[in-house]
Amino acid sequence: MAAQSGDGEKDGAKFVEFIDVEKMYGSFHAVRRLNLDIRRGEFLTFLGPSGSGKTTTLNMLAGFERPSEGMIRLDGQPVERMPPYERNIGMVFQNYALFPHMSVADNVAFPLSVRKIPKSEIGPRVVRALEMVKLAQFKDRKPTQLSGGQQQRVALARALVYEPTLVLMDEPLGALDKKLREHMQIELKQLHEMLGVTVVYVTHDQSEALTMSDRVAIFESGEIAQIGSPDQLYNDPATAFVASFIGENNALDGTVERVNGDECAVMLPDGLKVIAKAVGPLPQGAPVQLAIRPEQIKLAAEVNGHDNRIGATVDGCIYHGDHQRLLARLANGQILTVKIRPEASMAMGEPVDLAWSTGDCRAFPMGTAISGGH
Repeated sequence: MAAQSGDGEKDGAKFVEFIDVEKMYGSFHAVRRLNLDIRRGEFLTFLGPSGSGKTTTLNMLAGFERPSEGMIRLDGQPVERMPPYERNIGMVFQNYALFPHMSVADNVAFPLSVRKIPKSEIGPRVVRALEMVKLAQFKDRKPTQLSGGQQQRVALARALVYEPTLVLMDEPLGALDKKLREHMQIELKQLHEMLGVTVVYVTHDQSEALTMSDRVAIFESGEIAQIGSPDQLYNDPATAFVASFIGENNALDGTVERVNGDECAVMLPDGLKVIAKAVGPLPQGAPVQLAIRPEQIKLAAEVNGHDNRIGATVDGCIYHGDHQRLLARLANGQILTVKIRPEASMAMGEPVDLAWSTGDCRAFPMGTAISGGH
């Protein structure tokens, strides 16, 4: 499966290039024939489940791993045989990797010291880096005297203090609680926009990827299944795997009854028909997976002109503040999740008609199972 560069360019310059890159560990194919361009100044996220190849790809870019085949270029120069310390790359890890016996200021100064920066320059640069992450007042504290979020800011300041051209982040917020993680996502994005540095970010958290990224590359089994802007991946997934990994989805299995251009009629097991957008080759009689997001399903009584209508019974309602999640049981026993108004009143067992537009429902060739998302 070939990767594409996709949209979402910054200044249009290819800053990082992976050219036919492969990585083998014995007989295990960790990364398969990767071709990827990273634009100068963009925030690109590698997203995927464990073992999908995203961290291995990041480590090859950092220099911690060497490709089995292929070439990696950084600003036009081949780097696959260049040691990490010569690549001018900043790294931020999940575990912070701070020196506990050193002060915050000394931790941040460390990359400058090992690069033999004159002492007269180190102090001002450390102060500037700590001011960027709003920690200048804590420069004399030890890491153990800081909260998890503050420690992560120190790690970020240390990665930025020597003004690298590229910053790599491997699950940097994974150890933080939900509220702090969401706050740090905003801070990281603002810092990226302020500095204009190129960031490559690894996560398995799809909401984090959607929140922060200019583009997202979704990894599956050592390949990039799709790359694009967050809204492209959410609204126009190219495969069933991408549809399942980005956001929530309802899944329905069926068989293609007929195809008309980019639309197809799908017969569900209970005899109901659904019109969907066809994604990929879908010959008549082929088994397919349908994907429809909870917010795209409407109560039929509240809308007009939707192509698909299906009967169900209320199996439950879950209150979420700004909306409710209606659990609607179909005749075949399958339950669809539907987002409805918070004030809507639905009783258990009540019949309900659901509706959605053809363009909001996608039919994929039968393959990777669609789940409810993450």
